[in-house]
Amino acid sequence: MRLAASADGTALDAVKKLPTPKGFEEGIEAFKEAALELARGERIDAVVGGIAGPLDKDKTMAVGGPNIPGWWNKPLKDALERALRTVAHIENDAAIGALGEAIYGAGRGYPIVVYITVSTGVGGARVVNGRIDDAAMGFEPGAQIIDAGNALCPGWSERGYLINYVSGADIERQCGKKPYEITDEKFWDERARFLAYGLNNVTVLWSPDIIVLGGSMMNEIGIPIERVRHYLKEALNIFPSPPVVEKAELGDELSLYGALAYIGQNLR
Repeated sequence: MRLAASADGTALDAVKKLPTPKGFEEGIEAFKEAALELARGERIDAVVGGIAGPLDKDKTMAVGGPNIPGWWNKPLKDALERALRTVAHIENDAAIGALGEAIYGAGRGYPIVVYITVSTGVGGARVVNGRIDDAAMGFEPGAQIIDAGNALCPGWSERGYLINYVSGADIERQCGKKPYEITDEKFWDERARFLAYGLNNVTVLWSPDIIVLGGSMMNEIGIPIERVRHYLKEALNIFPSPPVVEKAELGDELSLYGALAYIGQNLR
């Protein structure tokens, strides 16, 4: 978990990082302790943040996802409001990160920004004119099917989801080693091609000006972005040219910047 305070709603102050407890109640206590330490005795006007996985329709709790099952279907919004005696707003972590990159990061100046995080899992969202786009049930680009017949990597996936071919957790499960231990350039070139198939689908459905790629799988040992661009241009033939594809700029703090942007738009 990463937390930051903002005294004026326009800039981040100190950032605090701590392990995410597997249990929900323990997690709320840890969050409360850290938040009160960052607040330094001042009243907390609001809490804004993101959590991995889809949320319920009213955005009060996580209802699934690739991580921390002990937090699923637990009253996150209500627990935060009771713990810190303030109003809380929660979003999908990729959506709040997308907002951060659109306002403060690589998506600055572009009207329609898509952010895709390729990490332990695969998430993402669309930001239109500086705001997270509306969605009936959230955005889950990692769950798109890119290999219906399981021909790309036989045995890797039951349903052919994008997440099964490029996420860190799935690569570790399938290869028996950490992704950063894999140095075979051909292997990573294949992951770039699979990711480009997903971005082709994202492009024809969401029609972005720019796609921002973040997450640990886009690091130096990982999926090469120049090969993603190459394969996307090769796959996408319905439009004259593909959207701009860039790496995220805000690193591990992009969701904190997204929360800051949310405050500026909705709470000040």
